[in-house]
Amino acid sequence: MGIRAYGCFWVVAILALGCQIRRIDGRPIGELVQNVTMTERRPPGVSWESWIDRQVREAEKRGEFDDLPGAGKPLADLGRPQDENWWIKSKLRDEGLSYTPPSLALKKRAEDALALASEAGSEAKAREIVEEINAEIREANRKGIRGPLVVLRPYDVEAFLRRRPTPRSD
Repeated sequence: MGIRAYGCFWVVAILALGCQIRRIDGRPIGELVQNVTMTERRPPGVSWESWIDRQVREAEKRGEFDDLPGAGKPLADLGRPQDENWWIKSKLRDEGLSYTPPSLALKKRAEDALALASEAGSEAKAREIVEEINAEIREANRKGIRGPLVVLRPYDVEAFLRRRPTPRSD
């Protein structure tokens, strides 16, 4: 597995703690950090800024910054207002995950299902769509659902079908 699975943050945190932590996930620290090389220590009398600048310059010469993801692309979200959770939202977006609470997500799915059922080509298809979302709503009401309180009741399928506009045939 190696240290990459735990990330550089953990190595720094472990080293900063003076190796007070002996195990991570039941594995000895030495097993996780065995292939990690330490950078040289900052020489006495050299400012942090000049020492870091020199390390960055040398890494650039070695080509360690070549082929990084996003190279040559503009910074995402540069013009957006500051948000204290920007990095969480960015990570979720990059991973293709949703951060919509389940109760609000169900409400949105119900609205989308009704719109889809309104445009369905046949009454049978519209009935199927409404019955599927009703089953989801009943399940959420039976088990409970996390997120802000949203009152959703199953839709009356027959009343919906009577109110449904008749689809146009082209």
